Amino acid sequence: MSAFTLTCCSTADRPKSFFDAREIPYACFHWSEGGVDHLDDLYQSITPEEFYGAIKAGAEPTTSQVSVGEFVALWEPVAAGGSDVLHVSLSSGLSGAYNAATLAASQVEAAHPGRRVLVVDSLGASSGYGMLVEYLADLRDAGASLDEAHTWALAHRLNVHHWFFSTDLTSYVRGGRVSRVSGFVGTALRICPVLDMNDEGRLIPRDKIRTKAKAERDVVARMGEHAEGGLAYAGKCSISQGACREDAERVRDLVEERFRALRGKVTISDIGTVIGSHTGPGTVALYFMGDTRGR
Repeated sequence: MSAFTLTCCSTADRPKSFFDAREIPYACFHWSEGGVDHLDDLYQSITPEEFYGAIKAGAEPTTSQVSVGEFVALWEPVAAGGSDVLHVSLSSGLSGAYNAATLAASQVEAAHPGRRVLVVDSLGASSGYGMLVEYLADLRDAGASLDEAHTWALAHRLNVHHWFFSTDLTSYVRGGRVSRVSGFVGTALRICPVLDMNDEGRLIPRDKIRTKAKAERDVVARMGEHAEGGLAYAGKCSISQGACREDAERVRDLVEERFRALRGKVTISDIGTVIGSHTGPGTVALYFMGDTRGR
């Protein structure tokens, strides 16, 4: 039996099969469109093609976080069964889910004296957040204690790099991350903004690259600059994408050609409905372990 139960939220953007295989319970965020509410259930009730197709057709989904009560419902049976919990949350720089999880943890600990629920702010999102969870699952399975895994998460969460670009600025304009004028000009000139996540877990524009091919090479070059060990990087690497699988596969091929010592193959996941509501179609994100992220 594991020393603790590892949990996270659906916004870690890994397939349901991954969480099932690694025995990681998760709480679902929510998204709404056209007055209808949905669970971010890892594409069990809608396909990525249907979701992103609707956005391309003009849908403007909104999102909401996991409630305190939903976190309590996730952990109550775990604590009642005698297990402690390490929960990893979506970045507090993007959502209030970390605060909700912290409140819920206090309630569960009060109801089950002796049980512990530790909450970690991942300061990450999508499959970068998911990669941090995967590393913690490896530690758990190797016999790490709750405190050891918690300490490792706090020490290494800012080593998970998130570099991404988008070829469709519509959702970024709607969300206020790109102005309407910049979005119009960027689309006309085929400009792909390159962004990353800073040490506060917020998305920061870093460059404006003209043409998708150059943006693909740029994020791989960033990996060369920041990855642990440079081109000798031997850690995990993952990619998430929103309705642009071929673009993601080209980035994967560039990474695997350049970084020959990778730990396994580069995994590609769909950006989920909640993160995808804000990034829209055309986004490719690259994640790896590297130097400590800054401002």
